[in-house]
Amino acid sequence: MRSAPLPGCASLREPGRLIVEPLVRSALLEDLAHGGDLTTDALVAPDRQARAELVARSAGVVAGLRACLLAFELLDPAVRVDVALADGRPIAAGDGIATISGPAAAILTGERTALNLLGRLSGIATATRQLVDLVAPYGAHVVDTRKTTPGLRALEKYAVRCGGGSNHRFGLDDAVLIKDNHLALAGSIADAVARVRASVGHLVKVEIEVDTIEQLRQALETPIDAVLLDNMPPPMLAQAVQLVAGRVITEASGGVRPETIVEIARSGVDLISVGWLTHGAPSLDIGLDIVL
Repeated sequence: MRSAPLPGCASLREPGRLIVEPLVRSALLEDLAHGGDLTTDALVAPDRQARAELVARSAGVVAGLRACLLAFELLDPAVRVDVALADGRPIAAGDGIATISGPAAAILTGERTALNLLGRLSGIATATRQLVDLVAPYGAHVVDTRKTTPGLRALEKYAVRCGGGSNHRFGLDDAVLIKDNHLALAGSIADAVARVRASVGHLVKVEIEVDTIEQLRQALETPIDAVLLDNMPPPMLAQAVQLVAGRVITEASGGVRPETIVEIARSGVDLISVGWLTHGAPSLDIGLDIVL
């Protein structure tokens, strides 16, 4: 029996505008802070109207439409959008995702910012779905890490949820994870856990990273909620899972890629944390086409 409920696919509730708008504004300023859109300002009359379609160039999973479309709205509130495929939906090459209509200048000026966000987040969702499907027969859950793009964590973790994965901690302030460098300064595993338990509230989860079976034995003698089995080969992971015997949640981490995740899942671990999802997954190819 597992000691606590495991995460499934978390809610697809997306980050609110209070979180998303500053990120999109910052991205737009990278393009516009030094003088506006010289090309569009010279070629497109202020009253020119246009219609454009967001189109998938390759198959994947949609994520980040709010942020993408907000780029156009912030440039001109007269822009209107018609969404055909919502976040979390699978898409095929050639599928239309959304139609944007209104002032042509806003559509052209916001194009790159919008596509950067949508392609990046959809790429994360697509990679997550690939891994989720690979481990589905083994009951393991795919979770992300804090290896996110600075400033984009809320959006990138939302993209993981869109792909069917779940979120690990969002920051240093919502859970305890005692890692090897903490232990190097704190001393023994027992002392580290005792000091943490004396410091944090009773609702805070405590996880400890271990590299060896002996460290795992020591960790299981302390009041923890989860163990992070760091860079263990699959046979050692299986041994660790057997030793834990459901007393705490087991999480495998380190070097996880599509080509390695199945062997890791076969070990019987509860969670597989994958930093690659948010720092190495390729962006999904999505384009914007003006429709005349």
